[in-house]
Amino acid sequence: MPLKTKINTYNNINQQKIQDPVICNDLPNSAVYAIMELPMFTFCPICASKKITFSEGKVFHCPDCGFVYYHNTAAATGCIIEADGRILFLVRGKEPAKGKLDLPGGFVDPGEGILEGLCRELQEEIGWSPPAPPGKPLTEIFTLFASFSNVYPYKNINYNTCDSYFYIHAPGLREQDLVPEQAEITAIRFLKPEDIDFDTIAFDSTRRAVQEYLAMTR
Repeated sequence: MPLKTKINTYNNINQQKIQDPVICNDLPNSAVYAIMELPMFTFCPICASKKITFSEGKVFHCPDCGFVYYHNTAAATGCIIEADGRILFLVRGKEPAKGKLDLPGGFVDPGEGILEGLCRELQEEIGWSPPAPPGKPLTEIFTLFASFSNVYPYKNINYNTCDSYFYIHAPGLREQDLVPEQAEITAIRFLKPEDIDFDTIAFDSTRRAVQEYLAMTR
């Protein structure tokens, strides 16, 4: 059954909300996206014109100076690290979804490939890099198994993301082997599949990735 997603439509940059939200019945099953609830720009950042418009859920255009900005989908990663039958989860220390479970990972920075971004996030968030012989390609260390669209709300802006999920097995890995990023993470938990409460997982794409991984491996 196609996913029904409510899309709030706006007729201009001042966010005058159209009365009835659009119901998108023809999206693919994996599609989840949102239009920003609040404007990023109320004036053109180049010429300060108030005529800047917002359309298609992503395009800012200034008719006075020709400025165009595409608020495109951002690339992000997540990683299932399984150690001796348990999956590593992080407890988020900041909004959005503070206090909920998440997987290690995050946004891909400019200049990075997706696996480079994942490796950086693993180092930043848990102080860990997978043991591997020098020179071994990252594509032989991590296995891509799922990708979903997601919405990441941050400070009144909804960022549409494309989340790519990888897995890796790390036998013997324990909580004491890891160094959580204190500003971002309040706890690390290794959970058996039967102990996972999916209602406590932070994001829809992460929840679906864990479900897909378990369906694939159990």
